[in-house]
Amino acid sequence: MSETFADRLESVEQRIKAACTNAGRERDEVTLLAVSKTNPPEAVREAVDCGLRLFGENKVQESQHKLPMCPSGLEWHLIGHLQSNKAKVAANLFQMIHSVDSLKLLQALENHAIQTLPVLLQVNIAGEAAKYGLKPDEVAGVIEEANRMSRCEVHGLMLIPPFSPDPEKTRAHFSNLRKLRDQLQDETGTPLPELSMGMSHDLEVAIEEGSTWVRIGTDLFGKR
Repeated sequence: MSETFADRLESVEQRIKAACTNAGRERDEVTLLAVSKTNPPEAVREAVDCGLRLFGENKVQESQHKLPMCPSGLEWHLIGHLQSNKAKVAANLFQMIHSVDSLKLLQALENHAIQTLPVLLQVNIAGEAAKYGLKPDEVAGVIEEANRMSRCEVHGLMLIPPFSPDPEKTRAHFSNLRKLRDQLQDETGTPLPELSMGMSHDLEVAIEEGSTWVRIGTDLFGKR
């Protein structure tokens, strides 16, 4: 008998609960974001039938076509790279942007948002040339700028670490993001409660290091 979405969701839930227990955290301290990118509206509907309401998408153009075909009343988050010229659409299509990687993009979102827009600042903690993200020493200045804005609110930080099949090799990156967050809270006086880090293969390590959002695609929707 083939595995259902409900089966996969139960497996992910058990992993999250076990990781929270191991880290001495409560289950409700970690939010599951179902990464529905590249999956059709039918797959989203199946997830909704299993009780999920929070979904992550990678591309604005794909989302523009897909979201109207999905059930209403859902919360959509953008987790992929966003170009400034698509900020107008993104600011009013998504309820949260996880991937703000420059002051220019933040300013564009501020200019186009028509209501409060929570954002996370993506940090290139490992200094990878091919990855998007702010350098760690740039983040404080962006937060200070955001504090002068009226619609964009920085709620925390986001990370896509260098991929390794061994989750333990990503632990230092998650730990470093948490330490940077703590330091920035002290420096700027800005509450930064959210850490978006951890995916299907490394969610346990991310939760142990303080993640509040785990972005799970493959282990929920299956391989494409």
